[in-house]
Amino acid sequence: MRDLLMALGLMAAIEGLVLALAPLRLEELVKLLASLSRNQKRAIGLSMLAFGVALVWLARGF
Repeated sequence: MRDLLMALGLMAAIEGLVLALAPLRLEELVKLLASLSRNQKRAIGLSMLAFGVALVWLARGF
């Protein structure tokens, strides 16, 4: 439970940082994502999922 709360807190902090420092860039990213096909969005999502799992796996190994 502690790790889950830590992960959610870090995610919220990073998302907040992006919104605070680069709100226009975030709007551009949302527009870009809206222009992608479902399959492209799915591929990006699966890639990020794999990347996140790999990072967690590496972090837990150290």
